[in-house]
Amino acid sequence: MELIPTTSVQSFTQELLEKNLPEILTHFKNLGKNLELAILQQPIKVKGGDLVIEVIGSVQEEIAEKMKPDLVGLVRKLTGANSFSVHLEVKEEIQETHQKLYTDRDKMNFLIKKHPALMELAKKFELDTDF
Repeated sequence: MELIPTTSVQSFTQELLEKNLPEILTHFKNLGKNLELAILQQPIKVKGGDLVIEVIGSVQEEIAEKMKPDLVGLVRKLTGANSFSVHLEVKEEIQETHQKLYTDRDKMNFLIKKHPALMELAKKFELDTDF
């Protein structure tokens, strides 16, 4: 009877990810893949043995989808973990609740609403934003 050697399967954990993340980031930085690097610098978690990456919006989602095969191969090589997959959590971009302030007058009015004493200073020193 011949014994067949068993290979140990490394389970993928948050600690294993955090230990190897600097090397993963360096890999993408050396390749000049700045968009992928930006995605990898966002929150990354390991849930149930799978890698979960948060992306913001459809542009980052598309980039992350293209990056998945390279990332999976790299993580497997560095960690020895073979049975995991990469999932994306798409977060929507935060919409600004206030209007954009384009002109100096708009900026001044915004600051006056926030700090009413500014109106007194503007009058005292004869400040004019529309010079």
